[in-house]
Amino acid sequence: MTDFRPGERFAEMTSHNLPAPSDPGIWSHLGWRRTAVEPGFTEMEWEPGTDHAFPAGEGWIVHGGMVTALLDTAMGGATWTLLNLNELFLTGDLRTEFYRPTFPGLVRAVGKVVHKTRRVTFASAEMFDANGKLLAGARATNLTIDLNSPEDERRRAPARPDRG
Repeated sequence: MTDFRPGERFAEMTSHNLPAPSDPGIWSHLGWRRTAVEPGFTEMEWEPGTDHAFPAGEGWIVHGGMVTALLDTAMGGATWTLLNLNELFLTGDLRTEFYRPTFPGLVRAVGKVVHKTRRVTFASAEMFDANGKLLAGARATNLTIDLNSPEDERRRAPARPDRG
């Protein structure tokens, strides 16, 4: 693996900073778990059920959008580890390849940064079943937004609504 210098956001990525089950957001809603994190790398686990799948013959196959969301999040986590506190990113391009059907049950996604510049991060991810069989892969181009830069101001995400 390529050695990357951790960004200031890396410190936010410890396991105790995962959302609580009662917190809003996709992590809590779907039950994703981060199992490893290093600069430029994240690993996640998830146990999709039939609520995330469609009937196929006598079984169920997890929806490709759900697979893509997990892969995207693994790559996003890897990207996040290299950002500083004044930076965010948006996914500019995302491609998923499905090698085998994903069935309900434990899956593991591994995301890593392949190359990073000041403004663009290229990432990849792979997803495996509980037996280590490769199910899908993805690549993303993530665009860094500097919150202190006037030229990036037009791309800032709107403020989150108050949770109070």
